Amino acid sequence: MTDRVKGFGTGLLAGAVVTAVALSAPRLGVSMRGLASERAADTTYSSTVVLENERVRVRDVTFPPGVLDTGMHTHELAHVGVILTKGALLFTEPGGAAERVEFEAGSVGFRGADATHQVANPGSEPMRVIEVELK
Repeated sequence: MTDRVKGFGTGLLAGAVVTAVALSAPRLGVSMRGLASERAADTTYSSTVVLENERVRVRDVTFPPGVLDTGMHTHELAHVGVILTKGALLFTEPGGAAERVEFEAGSVGFRGADATHQVANPGSEPMRVIEVELK
C-alpha cells in the first residue's frame, strides 16, 4: 500500500471519527469545549484548537457570513475538514483564481500539506467546520 493511499485512509478515518463525535456528543449529553451544538451568530472569523496531541490538531472554525475572509495563509499540515453547517465557502488561490464550493452538513474534504488559500463565506449564515490537521 502506498504512502499516499495510507495517508488518504488516515485522513478519511480521522474525518469519520470527528464527524461521529461532533454529531453524537449533544445527543449523548457530552460537553466538548468548542463543540457546542448551538453557537450564537458571530461576525468575526474564529478558529479554536479543541484537541491537540502528537498525532493531530483539531480546530473548530467558524466563517461568518459576508465578504470577510481569513487572509491568504498556508496550511503546513495535511488536513481533513468536516462540515457542520450547510453552506458555501469561497476559496481563493494565491494567483487570484477563486472557486465557490457548496457543502452539505456532514460532508468531508481533504487538502494536502502546504495548501495556500484564503477562505470567505459568501452566504447569509455562519459556516462551521471541524478541521483535523494530521501531524
